[in-house]
Amino acid sequence: MTTTPSSRRGVASVLASLALAGTTMTHAAPAASASPAASGSSVYTAREADWRVGPVVYQVWVDRYAPPADRAAQQALLPPPKRLREWHELPTTGTYLPDAKVWSHEIDFWGGNLASLRTRLGHVQTLGADVLYLNPIHLAYTNHKYDALDYQQVSPEYGTRADVKALAGDLHQRGMKLVLDGVFNHMGRNSAAFRSAEANPQSPYRSWFYIGPEFAATGNARVWWGAVNLPELNLENPAVRAHLYQERDSVVRSWLRDGVDGWRLDTAFELGTTYLTDLTRAAHAERKDSLVIGEIVNYPAQWVGTDGPLDGVMNFTWRRVLLDMAERKLSPALAQRMIERTIADTGIEPLLRSWTLLDNHDLPRLASRLPDERQRRLAQVLQFTLPGAPNLWQGGEIDTLGDGDPQQRAPMRWDVIDAGHPTLTWTRQLIGLRKTHRALRVGDYRAVVAEQLFAFERHTDRALDSVIVLANPHAHDVTETVLLTNRSLMNATQFKDLVGTPPASETQRPSLDAGLLRVLVPAGGVRVLQPVFEPLNGYSPYKRTP
Repeated sequence: MTTTPSSRRGVASVLASLALAGTTMTHAAPAASASPAASGSSVYTAREADWRVGPVVYQVWVDRYAPPADRAAQQALLPPPKRLREWHELPTTGTYLPDAKVWSHEIDFWGGNLASLRTRLGHVQTLGADVLYLNPIHLAYTNHKYDALDYQQVSPEYGTRADVKALAGDLHQRGMKLVLDGVFNHMGRNSAAFRSAEANPQSPYRSWFYIGPEFAATGNARVWWGAVNLPELNLENPAVRAHLYQERDSVVRSWLRDGVDGWRLDTAFELGTTYLTDLTRAAHAERKDSLVIGEIVNYPAQWVGTDGPLDGVMNFTWRRVLLDMAERKLSPALAQRMIERTIADTGIEPLLRSWTLLDNHDLPRLASRLPDERQRRLAQVLQFTLPGAPNLWQGGEIDTLGDGDPQQRAPMRWDVIDAGHPTLTWTRQLIGLRKTHRALRVGDYRAVVAEQLFAFERHTDRALDSVIVLANPHAHDVTETVLLTNRSLMNATQFKDLVGTPPASETQRPSLDAGLLRVLVPAGGVRVLQPVFEPLNGYSPYKRTP
């Protein structure tokens, strides 16, 4: 439309008045028209249909999640030197037991089992989680069960394979998924396979492991990271691969048929891309929509793809970026470049399926790592708004403490859960934010041009789906003009806060002016903003914009 100088001034004055009014604005649906972003629409629709994209993952250690109904029965399953602790006790570092070749705290148990877990699924559901991820449950000697004795059995103190099927059924009825922990780099020294291999050079299992005098320092076997109890598996042996994932009744495939929805692979960075690709393809052949996620402590690029090596990774790289920035060890500008580079190298699709974690059973608890609540909440908001699936470790929702192994593996405090806790409310709010705002689950990432803030946009094929995140890790307030490069966001569009309240000094909502947005972010704070526009007597500049 050609306008005269006076008409342009009139339009400008209307837009300016809208911006100054601080009006609460909501977008009415534009008139029906063919979408100019049909291909983009199909991308987001496909992501929404894929449960692996952007879910909230809740991690549970079965032994420490919910106390058993029959403590005496649990005690009977734990012969000495194993010990059953009282639920209120906290784990402490023990002593090395040379006969068992483990530390005493590795065989301290709290008695949780699959039956008790099922009685407390309501907590996981009301929290808002979509996926339940269990630490290893397979037959093993220790409490952590990374020393599997038999992958096809469940440790009796946890229950049976039928209990896992029942758990999967419970979760599916609640609209949730179940992921198991697969430990396929090594087994336990007490496994029947290793004992046979160790005792008999002619054993069919001899070639499953690396055994010989060259490994005398670690009990004549090559073990993982010097842990004598964890002899490494020889994945180059076709029989090992067949047992783990290739055959129809293999470990990976048979558990998927039992109702498990996916696998988290322990020590995946040591399995190698060739075998990871084979395993992922085998899982997808059994169940097309199964998830194979890998514990990749390395930089994630080239570990993920459409058909392997993995569907996604545990994103330790972003964990370090977020924690270092929260602690002011990393500038916002440099942190933003690191995030952008990771996305450019790895691709957005696998990162949307990757798990964003701040702590877990192997790491210091977040409340111990970041005792400053503002720093902790800044990191958490970014965990829930960056691309990926937020991975929560049980107890984090009530600020459970623990700065090392085994202290970070404390049992759940149900008295605190039942009484309510500020961080529990906060966690539910963050999860609710993701469920309400489509862009946070399936949206793409676009950097917001800023100097002092860590700022980005999550966007989809719908302009007003966008969510703008601006984090200020500094010890002082920051007022900055940032550039939003989303061409679909119209001039004079205002932005409302989705988390918390606007700063008291801000008398009107931030308003977009030619792509620029001036915002105040308090010290140590994060603002999560959504564009809003209320039609004026039926008029909306978004009428032809999806």
